[in-house]
Amino acid sequence: MKHVPLGNTGVEVSALCLGTMYFGSLTDEVTSFQILDCYVEAGGTFLDTANIYAGWVDGFVGGESETLLGRWLNGRSNRSHLFIATKVGGILHRGHEPLPGSQSGLRAAQIEAECEKSLRRLGIETIDLYYGHMDDRSTPWEETLEAFTRLIKAGKVRFIGASNIAAWRLAQARCVSIANDWDSYCCVQQRFSYLRPRVGANFSPQVAADDDLLDYCQTEGVTLLAYSPLLGGLYGEANRVLPEQYVSSQSSNCLAALNEIAAEHYATTHQIVLAWLCQNSPNAIPVIGVETAQQLQENLRSLDITLSNSQLNRLNRARTPNGDD
Repeated sequence: MKHVPLGNTGVEVSALCLGTMYFGSLTDEVTSFQILDCYVEAGGTFLDTANIYAGWVDGFVGGESETLLGRWLNGRSNRSHLFIATKVGGILHRGHEPLPGSQSGLRAAQIEAECEKSLRRLGIETIDLYYGHMDDRSTPWEETLEAFTRLIKAGKVRFIGASNIAAWRLAQARCVSIANDWDSYCCVQQRFSYLRPRVGANFSPQVAADDDLLDYCQTEGVTLLAYSPLLGGLYGEANRVLPEQYVSSQSSNCLAALNEIAAEHYATTHQIVLAWLCQNSPNAIPVIGVETAQQLQENLRSLDITLSNSQLNRLNRARTPNGDD
């Protein structure tokens, strides 16, 4: 497995991060363990979860993913070889409905209380990367970032990241951290794929990476983690129907370019999308979610593909807006 730098931390992580959102809920324990074992056997070390996964699934209450990872870590005794990321600040659910009184937020008390719960469920002493899952504009940056910094000083967290946030808010946070000598967000996890969302597309409560965020990451050395990189397997569907947010004047050109370059590499379109994410500028780390070990193997093979400058240019020209959306 190729490893890449994580922001300016001096740490390297796997070029593909394994997302575990539905482990322990929609994906049963046996299958989840198989996928985790396969990922580690391939040299993968970077696991992604959250405190709320996956309470919106019928019959589950949240925390299932972290709890399953904790059982797997305990059974494999491999904690020291792994880089574990989890999140705080998302909305807690019971079934399809938010818990009464539950709201996303990054108040200091919530951050610190949820950190303790995540540590217990995971069965670890330190979270390698702790994300603010959703931007919280009602809480001052000073309260949020000071709380994260306290956790780092206490040895409960190593690094912090942001997710679902606008570029200008990320810049604000950086300025506050620098002014107070607090730890800064080293990375941002955002919805991002090869297909470009149409102008005005709404994914609420998720936030898609836009050109401003990509420019910020490139300029400031902040690593972009791309979630939903394969749009739920859409690129591989023979009779695909694009979600409304991705229907634009350039979407057909994008899909045609993907198919052409996939044929040139004897690869799948999924593999080309992942290769593009890893090799384009700024480089992104895809957060891949899979349901089987076979799907994981397909994704891992994307790391063996090297796109030429000509192919990258073709892919990028195809997704350039025509200005008539």
